[in-house]
Amino acid sequence: MTTFIIWAKAKLSVDKRLIGIYCVVYFLWGLGMNWFGAQMEIAKFTYWWQIITCYILYMVPISLLLRKLPFHMQYAYGLIAMCVLEFLGYALETSYAYPNNLLDQWFNVRNFSLGMALFFAVYFPLGNWAVQKIYDALFVK
Repeated sequence: MTTFIIWAKAKLSVDKRLIGIYCVVYFLWGLGMNWFGAQMEIAKFTYWWQIITCYILYMVPISLLLRKLPFHMQYAYGLIAMCVLEFLGYALETSYAYPNNLLDQWFNVRNFSLGMALFFAVYFPLGNWAVQKIYDALFVK
């Protein structure tokens, strides 16, 4: 456990500007996805501020922990993180899945959360890639 804490502290100890970019990118991404999910009547957060708790307070630290790993490892670890998030969101009813939504129709209602987790797990490698590109463009000479 101590080794993990040391490792995690090192991974989370980054330039504050990088964290700022993560927060802006992930917040906007969360707003967009929540809007899209509601417009398409797939799923949405029960409360708007869940974008902050999920995308910034949950996903940003996980992204920082995973950011130097290869794409497939970021996706695999991200899948575990998103399975936990999806499970808790629907179990605690803080996320709302529209009845008979598009994903239910395509994949069956029993596969809805799994499909969401499989999709959202790609956020970690894609988010890390996008944030690094923005950071490099703004701050690396």
